[in-house]
Amino acid sequence: MTSSTGTHPARYPGAASQPGQDNWQVGPHNRWTFAHLGEIVPTAAITRRFPAAPAVATERLDALGLPGLTQRLEETYTDAFLVLHGNDVIAEYYRPGFAPDDLHLVMSISKSMCGLVIGALIDAGEIVPSARVVDYVPELAGSAYDGPTIQHVLDMAIELNYSENYGDPASEVQTHDRSAGWRTRREGDPEDTYAFLTTLTGDGTVGNFQYCSANTDVLAWIIERVTGLRYSEALSKHLWSKLDADRDATITVDPAGFGFANGGVSCTARDLARVGRLMLDDGEGPGGRVVSAEWVQSILAGGDKEAMKDASFTTIHHEGSYTRQWWCTGNGRGNITGIGIHGQYLWIDPPSDTVIVKLSTWPEPESGHLHTLQNQLLLDVSRTMDHNTLSGASTTEPESKETAA
Repeated sequence: MTSSTGTHPARYPGAASQPGQDNWQVGPHNRWTFAHLGEIVPTAAITRRFPAAPAVATERLDALGLPGLTQRLEETYTDAFLVLHGNDVIAEYYRPGFAPDDLHLVMSISKSMCGLVIGALIDAGEIVPSARVVDYVPELAGSAYDGPTIQHVLDMAIELNYSENYGDPASEVQTHDRSAGWRTRREGDPEDTYAFLTTLTGDGTVGNFQYCSANTDVLAWIIERVTGLRYSEALSKHLWSKLDADRDATITVDPAGFGFANGGVSCTARDLARVGRLMLDDGEGPGGRVVSAEWVQSILAGGDKEAMKDASFTTIHHEGSYTRQWWCTGNGRGNITGIGIHGQYLWIDPPSDTVIVKLSTWPEPESGHLHTLQNQLLLDVSRTMDHNTLSGASTTEPESKETAA
């Protein structure tokens, strides 16, 4: 575990003062902190199985043949952009000051990773999706989670008294952040994430979609209870160690050592692309199977469109849905995606067998304008890959380390 007591940047590009717990998430500070989060918030390692491979810098975008692509990346505050076709990296971009082997906070793409670990444990028979949450975590008796099932939590189909307004100091999401060590604690705040989750209330209604970051941390608590491992260790065992990852990832941890499953993972763009590759390979990774093909196909098929009530998503994706901690566009291409605030995307395009990673530092958590620009960019790249013969496109993917391990 690393701590936030290391060297703080007295000055760094784009900022007039050093970041702290209450301003590191917003621009311009996030251009530095999203790649150095361990100096602000304590973190734990999510370890890989294979030896690290040397990173080779590249800025090859011409293979895509999209005019003005660099400008589009810059205007959407891109830190890293990667296009993976099959096992070949076709295009890569890194802004000045950010490198291929740098870790980047992926925010709520972390949720999609948690969903895969839950899927692995369901496939193994260790978790029953129709069972009640309190069957696994009785400490949540009397809370909003006393009644809903694991599947309800996976699909965010629970109505809770939880505001996800990132800019409101009175919102539950900010209290959640403070309990997890992401913001300065206030008097009366729960002492850690476990304690925070027990305070959440609701009327017991299930069935309709409500995006709530607390749901993912409930899933991580269940994972810990079932496996007897720290969440960071379970994420390593059931996902990261099977990806042939270049680097260990990290996850922020609260005072109790609990990993912030809903948004605390940092990793490289290349390793995040490997998560997408896993989905296109029906749940099979270089180091072994993570989830069943049936689990992946259930995500690709999409969730309950009638349950989707999130206008911010359906404004762009009219047939959108959510299932198993993944966003499903419902478009003709069948794109699914992990999404994180401040512009993080893990975009999966089954028709062209392509994964697109876009890691960003939008100045604010949400922007309808930037979401529109970013989604159009992802679609344009996907369509380009339909017709891309890939002739002459060099690969930057390292040789498999499985044979060398």
